[in-house]
Amino acid sequence: MTTPLVQAFFVGRAVAEILSERLEHTVTDGLSQLGKLDAELREQMRSFTDEVMVRAQSASNAAGAGFTSPGTSAQSASVDTQAMIDDLRAEIATLRTELQRHRVSG
Repeated sequence: MTTPLVQAFFVGRAVAEILSERLEHTVTDGLSQLGKLDAELREQMRSFTDEVMVRAQSASNAAGAGFTSPGTSAQSASVDTQAMIDDLRAEIATLRTELQRHRVSG
Protein backbone atom coordinates (compact mmCIF):
# COMPACT_ATOMS: atom_id res chain seq x y z
CA MET A 1 0.00 0.00 0.00
CA THR A 2 3.02 2.26 -0.22
CA THR A 3 2.42 4.10 -3.40
CA PRO A 4 4.87 6.62 -4.77
CA LEU A 5 2.40 9.39 -3.96
CA VAL A 6 2.27 8.42 -0.27
CA GLN A 7 6.05 8.09 -0.15
CA ALA A 8 6.43 11.51 -1.77
CA PHE A 9 4.09 12.97 0.85
CA PHE A 10 6.15 11.60 3.74
CA VAL A 11 9.44 12.61 2.11
CA GLY A 12 8.09 16.13 1.59
CA ARG A 13 6.87 16.28 5.17
CA ALA A 14 10.25 15.14 6.49
CA VAL A 15 12.04 17.71 4.32
CA ALA A 16 9.75 20.47 5.59
CA GLU A 17 10.32 19.45 9.24
CA ILE A 18 14.09 19.35 8.83
CA LEU A 19 14.19 22.68 7.02
CA SER A 20 11.99 24.22 9.69
CA GLU A 21 14.23 22.92 12.49
CA ARG A 22 17.40 24.10 10.78
CA LEU A 23 15.92 27.52 10.04
CA GLU A 24 14.79 27.84 13.65
CA HIS A 25 18.23 26.83 14.88
CA THR A 26 19.93 29.27 12.51
CA VAL A 27 17.70 32.15 13.56
CA THR A 28 18.19 31.38 17.24
CA ASP A 29 21.96 31.18 16.83
CA GLY A 30 21.94 34.42 14.88
CA LEU A 31 19.97 36.20 17.57
CA SER A 32 22.24 34.76 20.23
CA GLN A 33 25.33 35.97 18.38
CA LEU A 34 23.71 39.36 17.91
CA GLY A 35 23.08 39.57 21.66
CA LYS A 36 26.68 38.63 22.39
CA LEU A 37 27.97 41.18 19.89
CA ASP A 38 25.81 43.86 21.46
CA ALA A 39 27.11 42.98 24.91
CA GLU A 40 30.73 43.03 23.69
CA LEU A 41 30.24 46.39 22.01
CA ARG A 42 28.73 47.82 25.18
CA GLU A 43 31.65 46.48 27.20
CA GLN A 44 34.15 48.00 24.76
CA MET A 45 32.32 51.33 24.93
CA ARG A 46 32.36 51.22 28.73
CA SER A 47 36.06 50.40 28.70
CA PHE A 48 36.74 53.23 26.25
CA THR A 49 34.73 55.67 28.38
CA ASP A 50 36.57 54.60 31.53
CA GLU A 51 39.95 55.04 29.82
CA VAL A 52 38.98 58.50 28.57
CA MET A 53 37.87 59.53 32.06
CA VAL A 54 41.08 58.22 33.63
CA ARG A 55 43.22 60.13 31.15
CA ALA A 56 41.14 63.28 31.61
CA GLN A 57 41.45 62.94 35.39
CA SER A 58 45.24 62.52 35.29
CA ALA A 59 45.63 65.40 32.85
CA SER A 60 43.45 67.54 35.10
CA ASN A 61 45.42 66.54 38.19
CA ALA A 62 48.68 67.31 36.41
CA ALA A 63 47.36 70.75 35.49
CA GLY A 64 46.05 71.28 39.02
CA ALA A 65 42.45 71.79 37.88
CA GLY A 66 41.03 69.06 40.14
CA PHE A 67 38.64 67.53 37.58
CA THR A 68 36.23 65.02 39.11
CA SER A 69 33.83 62.67 37.39
CA PRO A 70 30.75 62.04 39.54
CA GLY A 71 28.75 58.98 38.61
CA THR A 72 31.48 57.17 36.69
CA SER A 73 31.14 54.06 38.82
CA ALA A 74 27.34 54.22 38.59
CA GLN A 75 27.55 54.42 34.79
CA SER A 76 29.86 51.41 34.53
CA ALA A 77 27.62 49.40 36.88
CA SER A 78 24.64 50.28 34.70
CA VAL A 79 26.45 49.19 31.53
CA ASP A 80 27.58 45.93 33.16
CA THR A 81 24.02 45.24 34.27
CA GLN A 82 22.69 45.91 30.77
CA ALA A 83 25.30 43.60 29.25
CA MET A 84 24.30 40.85 31.68
CA ILE A 85 20.61 41.38 30.81
CA ASP A 86 21.41 41.12 27.10
CA ASP A 87 23.33 37.88 27.63
CA LEU A 88 20.48 36.44 29.67
CA ARG A 89 17.94 37.36 26.99
CA ALA A 90 20.04 35.58 24.38
CA GLU A 91 20.25 32.47 26.57
CA ILE A 92 16.49 32.55 27.21
CA ALA A 93 15.83 32.69 23.46
CA THR A 94 18.06 29.66 22.96
CA LEU A 95 16.34 27.74 25.75
CA ARG A 96 12.88 28.55 24.40
CA THR A 97 13.89 27.19 21.02
CA GLU A 98 15.24 24.01 22.55
CA LEU A 99 12.06 23.55 24.62
CA GLN A 100 9.90 24.04 21.55
CA ARG A 101 12.00 21.56 19.61
CA HIS A 102 11.73 19.07 22.46
CA ARG A 103 7.93 19.47 22.65
CA VAL A 104 7.55 18.97 18.90
CA SER A 105 9.76 15.88 18.79
CA GLY A 106 8.40 14.41 22.05
